[in-house]
Amino acid sequence: MLGPFSIDLYLPAFGAIGGEFGVPQVALQATLSAYLFAYAFMMLWHGALSDALGRRPVVLAGLAVYAVATLGCAIAGNIESLWLVRALQGLSAGAGLVVGRAIIRDRYHGSEAQKVMSQITLVFSIAPAVAPVVGGILLNTLGWRSIFWVLFAFTLAVLAWTARSLPETHPPSARTPLHPRTMARNYRAVLGRPEFLLLAFVPALNFCAFFLYVAGAQSFLVDLLGVSTWGFGWLFIPLITGVMIGATVSGRVAGRLAARRTVRLGYLFMAAACVLNLALAAFAPPHVAIHVAPIFVYMIGSSIVMPTIVVMMLDLFPTMRGLASSLQGFVQFTLSGIIAGTIAPILDRSLFTLAAGMAAFTLASFALWVIYLQRTRVVSPP
Repeated sequence: MLGPFSIDLYLPAFGAIGGEFGVPQVALQATLSAYLFAYAFMMLWHGALSDALGRRPVVLAGLAVYAVATLGCAIAGNIESLWLVRALQGLSAGAGLVVGRAIIRDRYHGSEAQKVMSQITLVFSIAPAVAPVVGGILLNTLGWRSIFWVLFAFTLAVLAWTARSLPETHPPSARTPLHPRTMARNYRAVLGRPEFLLLAFVPALNFCAFFLYVAGAQSFLVDLLGVSTWGFGWLFIPLITGVMIGATVSGRVAGRLAARRTVRLGYLFMAAACVLNLALAAFAPPHVAIHVAPIFVYMIGSSIVMPTIVVMMLDLFPTMRGLASSLQGFVQFTLSGIIAGTIAPILDRSLFTLAAGMAAFTLASFALWVIYLQRTRVVSPP
């Protein structure tokens, strides 16, 4: 949950932080990019470290560093120091996501793994739904620094619970040595599989499609739709409700519906959402309920696709699941960092350009999925 909290909790405070530090909106979006690029870089290592050292120590170390970085955010005196500690947050926050996926595949197999992955997605979707609402309340009552103080306290609680409850699921006999040559060989093995690259980019591009709205939330909600800083839940609650519905559907059809058909179902939802989004952006008045509805539908489809694709991707490398999960995360969050720093500031100037961006990313991900099916000799595209 720390990853979503790190992004969504402080989004309503962009205006307040910019006002205190005397910096423009683009400098605030750079704090998000700093976090995401650092997050993506360290994802290359979290999985490999957990494959070599075990899952538990990597998670605990990540939480400890994250707590220190969050404290730094709370006491930052200027935008430059905030960039620095946000990057430190990013370096540590990914441990839970990467290692968590590997833990699931350590303990579960086949359709059972897909069900558990869907359940985890469902539980973790609570964080980004609640975070902007809580962030808005804290901002308007106690100021923007209180957001990071609350996150610091929450991190300490998670660290204490994890230290007491998390078992080790990767025994020494199954570990891969942490050696530069070994790591280079393993990365070559994973990156040398075109199927892996295709499966890694499919969910990453779907993520980018809706992350345009997250990175540009201040412009989308406040500037284009006239929502106050109290009202960020207008975007995030429907968005995460869609995630919960999609994850529930994915879990229910696991073992009943073939993976190819599950992904097809998800893309039908996403295609409908993109068409509706473009039409509403072109012709509908700027009302928040109208323009958030397509994002809700999109998230249902994306969350049906995601667990299935992740399980397929990790199953390509049974002995290197941590590393494979790291690489997929690296792809996803590198693209997200690019969006936050460069693409969102360009596209968030109008409702139609945001809708067009979502459609473009979705078309790109669908094209890669079709290529994957052709490479694996599945004749009928979804």
